[in-house]
Amino acid sequence: MEANVDMIFKIAAIGIIVAVLNQVLIRAGREDQAMMTTLAGILVVLYMIIGMISEFFTTVKTLFML
Repeated sequence: MEANVDMIFKIAAIGIIVAVLNQVLIRAGREDQAMMTTLAGILVVLYMIIGMISEFFTTVKTLFML
């Protein structure tokens, strides 16, 4: 349970950082870099979630001896 809460806080922190960077870059007239920052944030979060899903499936396979 504690790991899940940690993961939620990590994802929230990434979201906040990306949002702030996005706004700073947009106000500086760098919309392309803002978009790339947003995409990078999404990819980092997806990588974290895919790791958790992989771990979940490994646990299920072990549980059912597959």
